[in-house]
Amino acid sequence: MAKTIKKIKVGKIEIGGAAPLVLIAGPCVIESRAACMELAEELVGLARAQKIPFIFKASYDKANRTSHKSFRGPGLSKGLPILAEIKERFRVPILVDVHSEAEVPLAAQVGDILQLPAFLCRQTDLVLALGESGKVVNVKKGQFLAPADVRNIIGKIESTGNRRIILTERGASFGYNNLVADMRSLLVMKEFGYPIVFDATHSVQSPGGAGDHSGGDGRFAPYLARAAVATGCDGVFIETHLQPEKALSDRENAIPFKALKGLWRQLRAIDEIVG
Repeated sequence: MAKTIKKIKVGKIEIGGAAPLVLIAGPCVIESRAACMELAEELVGLARAQKIPFIFKASYDKANRTSHKSFRGPGLSKGLPILAEIKERFRVPILVDVHSEAEVPLAAQVGDILQLPAFLCRQTDLVLALGESGKVVNVKKGQFLAPADVRNIIGKIESTGNRRIILTERGASFGYNNLVADMRSLLVMKEFGYPIVFDATHSVQSPGGAGDHSGGDGRFAPYLARAAVATGCDGVFIETHLQPEKALSDRENAIPFKALKGLWRQLRAIDEIVG
C-alpha cells in the first residue's frame, strides 16, 4: 500500500524501513536534574537489557499549558545542560521539542531529533527553521489536521533540503476535551514515505479536560500502542514516570515505568508478526 519508507538514522539507531521497532520515551518535562537522570538511567538499563532501540525524550519547557499556573519546566538555559549530560553519560540520542525559531540553534546543539509541537505544526517560520537546522525533525501532527494535510508540512521542511523527517500521530480532536486515535492516519501518512511514530500517551489525553490542566486516561495507552504496532508504525512514543501519580505534567496519561518491560515485549512480538 505505502511507498518504500525512508530509513532515518539517529546516531546508531535506525527508524523506518525494515529496522526494528524504536522506543521514544521519557518524562513529559524535566522536573529536576535528579529525577530526569534517575528515569534516564532506568530507561537505558531496560533498553540495553532488552536490546531496545531507544531514544530519550524530555522537554525543557512546556510552553503549551492550559493554565499560567501549570508547571513548565526549568527552561532552555537550565534544561538543555541536563539533556546534554544525559546524552553524554548514557550515550543515547535525545529528542526535544522546540517552540520558537530562536530556540532552534541552541536546541540543535544537544538534540538529535528536534520536535515540531502539534499545536505549532503550521507555524511556517518555525517549520523552516527546524528544517534548516539539518537535524532530524519529528513532526507531531496537529490534533486539528487531517493526516493528508501533513504533506504541506513535509513540503516546507523539504524546501530547506532536509529530508530527515519523522511523522508522529497523537490523536485527533473529537468534540470538546477529547481525542480519538484513528489508525487509518498511520496508513495515510505512510504514503509520504517517511517513518511513522505513534504517540500512545498523548493520544489518550483530554485537552483541558481537568479544568485548569489537561486530563486523560493512561489505562488505554497500552491498548492503542498495540493497535498502532499491529497497523505498522515504525516507533512508539511513550511518556513515562517512576511515580506517575506525582508527575508535574501529564500525570493522567503517563505509563508507569514498571509497566514498560511487559508492554514492550508485547509490542515487539506484534511487530515481528506484522513485519
